[in-house]
Amino acid sequence: MSTEDRPLGGYIPRDRDWQPVACAPAYKTSITRSPQQALLSFPTTLSEDSGPVFGHSIIGPLDSNLLQNYAGEGAIAMGPRILIYGQVRDQAGKAVPDALIEVWQANASGRYRHQKDTYIAPLDPNFGGCGRCFTDARGYYEFRSVQPGAYPWPNSENSWRPAHIHFSLFGPAFAQRLITQMYFEGDPLIWKCPIVTAIPSREGVESLIARLDLDATLPMDSIAYRFDITLRGRQQTYFENRAEGL
Repeated sequence: MSTEDRPLGGYIPRDRDWQPVACAPAYKTSITRSPQQALLSFPTTLSEDSGPVFGHSIIGPLDSNLLQNYAGEGAIAMGPRILIYGQVRDQAGKAVPDALIEVWQANASGRYRHQKDTYIAPLDPNFGGCGRCFTDARGYYEFRSVQPGAYPWPNSENSWRPAHIHFSLFGPAFAQRLITQMYFEGDPLIWKCPIVTAIPSREGVESLIARLDLDATLPMDSIAYRFDITLRGRQQTYFENRAEGL
């Protein structure tokens, strides 16, 4: 970054050319929900720069373990067991400690525990599909779960979402709020999904793909994937194609 481009303080502006367009006709619902007028940008307020603040007491001992946090006594969720971990960084590449991360996902059959999910795949009575944790002092987080399945959606006659996990992150301030999706290395459906193809560059898509990490795998237990996340700045991890966080 040149001296002329370096901000004097506050947050580095988001790079709109790096983020997906709000209106992507191949992703049909984006047509009606995208802005129809030019976007407006406002300076952040003190509350946006300084909050929210969460207490660690809100996290239970199994909140980050989706294999067990909804299961009955002595039971466990069904499906390929995975470990998801990574580091959360700020706009300057520094670790972000104590960031609240929430995740939600479909089960191993590709079905959400939601009353409006009508996919014919079975529900797992021992899998709730959501969890949360805080990043540690070095900005790292970790979740245990099952690998979600792909599922059909009514975007076209034969549209399928690639396996993915939704991430919601609160950094040290509301100005760093991020909602995104994580995909899995090697999934051929990634490159056929209109939500993904709304992203203007291959590099951007690849920033949403968790990499297989055999060194972090738990032998005879869970395969590991690493997913690092950048909050805000010009290399911010992509958020869903909604014009938010101006």
